Amino acid sequence: MRHTLVIGFGNLFRRDDGVAHVVINELRERLDRQPLGPFDDGFDELGHAVDTVVMHQLVPELAETVAEYDLLIFVDAHTGRIEESIHAEWVEPVYRPSAFVSHQTHPSTVLALSEELAGRSPDAVILSLRGYDFDFGEGLTEETAALVDPATDRIMKLIEGEADDA
Repeated sequence: MRHTLVIGFGNLFRRDDGVAHVVINELRERLDRQPLGPFDDGFDELGHAVDTVVMHQLVPELAETVAEYDLLIFVDAHTGRIEESIHAEWVEPVYRPSAFVSHQTHPSTVLALSEELAGRSPDAVILSLRGYDFDFGEGLTEETAALVDPATDRIMKLIEGEADDA
């Protein structure tokens, strides 16, 4: 098993945008760990073979932390622009603006910064789940909630090295 960090990001208080937090807690349950509360991030628990954290958005400062890992799995919500309900793709370390330039750092930029600062970047996958409602509020739509278990299964396969492709 490779030293892995699973990073969920999104706004827990914007309905389906919070799906990553739910996926992280499902993964934590499978790893026999306590769930993260709505204001916990998991950074104080780093040091396992598989670590899990949640963030409202990715930030450049994450580059130093991710350099220590062999595999990163970023988890986020996506809108209907992506056809698949659960979409996965490998992330290359390149500077790339996010869709919301001032909103967040793109995962590929986190990797590029890691490479620049630490001389290495881990293998990385972004796994995104289809969201339907991004309005203010808590809780997932039924459609997005139904994707949590299959997404967590896919993450487990990536962690265990059983998935050849993202």
